[in-house]
Amino acid sequence: MRLYLVQHGEAVTKDIDPNRPLTDKGAADIGRLASWLSRSAASITRILHSGKLRAEQTANLLAPLLADGGVVEARSGLSPNDSPRALLDSLGNGDIIVAGHMPFVSHAVSVALDLSPDRPIVAFKPGSVAVLERDAEDAWRLVAFIRPEHV
Repeated sequence: MRLYLVQHGEAVTKDIDPNRPLTDKGAADIGRLASWLSRSAASITRILHSGKLRAEQTANLLAPLLADGGVVEARSGLSPNDSPRALLDSLGNGDIIVAGHMPFVSHAVSVALDLSPDRPIVAFKPGSVAVLERDAEDAWRLVAFIRPEHV
């Protein structure tokens, strides 16, 4: 099972729009990320997002990666300051994308790898993805980390 933790694409500032939709650059970055992920032979069963507009737009731009019958859904517990433990403990099987926020996505990587969430292991920026793989013993490993400038 793989977990793809995606920080939403670049969003406009609150003073421009309090709903913070993606900028054109943010949407383009996620489009390139989707293209890169499509070459990874992933079989995405679900794309989860926080319900915030920028995360929902990111999830919808990644939706073409879904396997037949896969779904995009808003889920509680994915807000910026939520603990990732509940997510990690409830994933089940199948490859999943989480379109989320900082510091949640960074904390999720650290917690999955049994590290302190206060010591980030990867440097997320909008449009980045960390790919974690869970083995048969339920241990997670970081198998890839990509930032927008690398795709």
